[in-house]
Amino acid sequence: MAITQAMCTSFKGEVMQALHDFTTSTGNVFKIALYTSTATMSASTTAYSATNEVSGTNYVAGGNTLTNVTPTTSGTTGFTDFADTTWSAATITARGALIYNSTNTNRGVAVLDFGTDQTSTAGDFTIVFPAAAAATAIIRIA
Repeated sequence: MAITQAMCTSFKGEVMQALHDFTTSTGNVFKIALYTSTATMSASTTAYSATNEVSGTNYVAGGNTLTNVTPTTSGTTGFTDFADTTWSAATITARGALIYNSTNTNRGVAVLDFGTDQTSTAGDFTIVFPAAAAATAIIRIA
């Protein structure tokens, strides 16, 4: 089993069908769920699944709701991002994550691979997103 970091292929087509709205105040609700090292996720992941999702103190199945950063452009790149998110006082171990659109049938957006298991023991487990810029944002179309 493996987690491979990628933008979900299905997401790429769904963007062209206007199935995802990242606008901050009026857009869809996006979430991030954490997964164990036994999960299998890659570009072929199409939707959120509870299979091999982490469990532990202060983690709720389905993960955290993300705060969107309204999409913008710079040069020839369109991009969006999210505010960092934290599971406070959590006891969990995660190997990766899935960003998904919970408004629109839990459609997958992006798979994140942490590289190794990341653990918190009665502490904060935080996902730090890169800067919202054309070269660094978590979701970019160039």
